[in-house]
Amino acid sequence: MHEYSIVMSLMEQCERLAQQHQAQHIEQVELKIGILSGVEPALLAQAFETFKLDTVCHHAKLVMNIQPLVLQCSTCDTQSQVQESTIICPICHSQHTQVIDGEDMMLMQLILET
Repeated sequence: MHEYSIVMSLMEQCERLAQQHQAQHIEQVELKIGILSGVEPALLAQAFETFKLDTVCHHAKLVMNIQPLVLQCSTCDTQSQVQESTIICPICHSQHTQVIDGEDMMLMQLILET
């Protein structure tokens, strides 16, 4: 399960940022998770709860914002958000689309206690 390695990297990043800002601990970790990122939110939350115990995140709340897929259609020239894993334009049903957003997982915000 690659969510464990993702959370371990996230914890390392949180530790570095907390040190950099001289924080005693982190109260909240906010992530943006695209629906095509390959990350399973439930498994990520479970891994976060497991690995946070011996880190600066030991009391942190995990907030996950699921990013829908944003497609740009070259056939009808529209940009659309879709909630499912598809690259078909919901307007004209063309397959000539480009993914604009929804493939990444990003650390968006940390709430630190200094």
